[in-house]
Amino acid sequence: MSGGAARIGRRFADLRAAGRAGLVTYVMAGDPDLATSARILAGLPAAGADIIELGMAFTDPMADGPSIQAAGQRALKAGASLRNTLDMVRAFRAGDADTPVVLMGYYNPIYNYGVDTFLRDAADAGLDGLIIVDLPPEEDDELCLPTLAAGLSFIRLATPTTDDRRLPAVLTNTSGFVYYVSYTGITGARSLDPRAVSDAVTRLKRHSDIPVAVGFGIRTPEQAAAVARVADAAVVGSALVERAAEAEPVDGVLALVRSLADGVRSARNGGA
Repeated sequence: MSGGAARIGRRFADLRAAGRAGLVTYVMAGDPDLATSARILAGLPAAGADIIELGMAFTDPMADGPSIQAAGQRALKAGASLRNTLDMVRAFRAGDADTPVVLMGYYNPIYNYGVDTFLRDAADAGLDGLIIVDLPPEEDDELCLPTLAAGLSFIRLATPTTDDRRLPAVLTNTSGFVYYVSYTGITGARSLDPRAVSDAVTRLKRHSDIPVAVGFGIRTPEQAAAVARVADAAVVGSALVERAAEAEPVDGVLALVRSLADGVRSARNGGA
């Protein structure tokens, strides 16, 4: 294990040693503007984010709900690009050598950038992994395998419709963690069902020992705590990007992260 894959592995090892789950926070690069986005990113670790997912703004985000679509549009209007998103990661990494950062989004911007050039620049910037929502395992030669060869994690999504026959294909080249989507559909559309999440995590653990992070539908500290009791990490996105659209985006996002982190940390330490 090398490069970004090592940093993600160390973070989950530290979480296991601490006896708790992690908090994974999603924010959109460049939202509401490049400078403010950089300030939000820089403040996330101190607020309690254990792993950061940084959205890549894209014109056709088919898997995202209204909140993240709007965040992407604000970012594009502010001049966000894949190149300055990597610059943002590089600036973050200069001040934080430990917190994993994963880019999440769609393949098109990477394809247009050029896969080999992108992976070289991503590794140089200090990126740790990718979550690409529109590349199935059948297309692993396209990006997944080159990403692994570059020392970065390729994090796959599993959903309630990913049955036991499909799971081995999904998990084969997944590294870092597997992102379990707690319900089918677009982001931010519904609330999660804790019992269904618990059953799903148990099933995933039967197939692999890779950490499981659960997202979609987590908006409150109580929901984050419920996920933290059964999964290795809770992922929050839509609730945070909605705060980025408010009058005080930095303060709003970081305040919510602090409350979510409190919920996650309480879950395995005799709290909520």
